[in-house]
Amino acid sequence: MSITAFPKKNNACLQKRVDLAAAFQWTARLNMHEAVANHFSLILDEEQKTFLINPNQKHFSNIKASDLLELNWNDKSVLSRPGAPDATAWGLHSSIHKYCNHAVCALHIHSTYATVLASLSDSKLLPVDQNSAMFFNRYVIDEDYGGLAFESEGKRCAHLLSDPKVKVLIMGNHGILVIGNSVADAFDRMYYFERACKTYILALQTGKPLRIISDTIAEKAARQLDNFSGDDSSHFKEIKLILDKEGSDYAG
Repeated sequence: MSITAFPKKNNACLQKRVDLAAAFQWTARLNMHEAVANHFSLILDEEQKTFLINPNQKHFSNIKASDLLELNWNDKSVLSRPGAPDATAWGLHSSIHKYCNHAVCALHIHSTYATVLASLSDSKLLPVDQNSAMFFNRYVIDEDYGGLAFESEGKRCAHLLSDPKVKVLIMGNHGILVIGNSVADAFDRMYYFERACKTYILALQTGKPLRIISDTIAEKAARQLDNFSGDDSSHFKEIKLILDKEGSDYAG
């Protein structure tokens, strides 16, 4: 049996497909993709242990809602079927959704500035502005890169995200993984993490002393931003409005 994009079951399932497809296309627009590599996933039905993920070797800018694969995170046999997902996508995302219950959506990219940070011997993101303060005490660094993210590597990464407050995994020598309770939540966090990394890396390049926010104020700002509701959903709604206005096929 080959793997195909599943039929439209109901409006909720369709909306999840549409949202994830929009995230792919906008990530390509932002040049935060890596051609046909990298992968996003979203839990479709927690009881059925199913999640959506992008098909293998399809460029982010070409992904539509109907292209997304529906997989069961306990069914490894999908890797031997026609139309199988990328093995590293399966290894990372099936493990994240299986072992990290609060990870409804998981976005993995090798965006430029976040990957530069992940390439440094000290990959901490210091709070030098409001965007970087947003992530204070809310990320974890994987110091043990072990090669491609097959299943064992994915399981190890999932356990690093066991604290529900931690939403970003800086994957040393690799990239980042961002989780959230929806596509809008995870995408907004991914977007601002890359912006925070860009500011931090550029600040380091000046060679001048950094104006680092104190731990107390950084934590205060992070909590304030945690409770500043609506920005993520508004951000993502506007993205879809732009795509719709341009006649994008993401919802197809």
